[in-house]
Amino acid sequence: MNPQAIPVAPAQVDERLQAHGLRRTAAARQVLGWFLAHPDTAFTHADLQAHLSAEDGVTLDRVTLYRLVDRLTLAGLLLCRGGARRVRRFQAMPDSVLAAPHFECQSCHRDRPLTEALRRESEALEQAARSAVDTLQQQGYQGVSVELAVRGVCADCASPPPER
Repeated sequence: MNPQAIPVAPAQVDERLQAHGLRRTAAARQVLGWFLAHPDTAFTHADLQAHLSAEDGVTLDRVTLYRLVDRLTLAGLLLCRGGARRVRRFQAMPDSVLAAPHFECQSCHRDRPLTEALRRESEALEQAARSAVDTLQQQGYQGVSVELAVRGVCADCASPPPER
């Protein structure tokens, strides 16, 4: 599956890197640019390496890519989520990290954002997440974030195969 990209201006990538105190290297521009062009898709390190290599012809060694993705995550440019199988997935930081729900299929292990599916409930989710974060911060907790992970079997895996 090759996710649909949206255009991202190189200046936008440079501005974000600079605003977060990161060097504007070719690798950093390429990786952050990829995430910004695919804002609603979460990628594992392996997914990202395969997509960059296949589409952009970029060959970053695995260690460099891991370090760069971790640096972008620590800077607040990427969101990291752990799945049921302890696989980390990364995506561009959404507008709201408090209520960025996603669904992980227990059968095929695909990770899908639920932002569109839960659009009507997004305000309530955001309010509940904000309340939880505020309460914990008042009690002295730091670096608090909320992740809404829904796990089950997706419609594709749940539907019976067509009869022949």
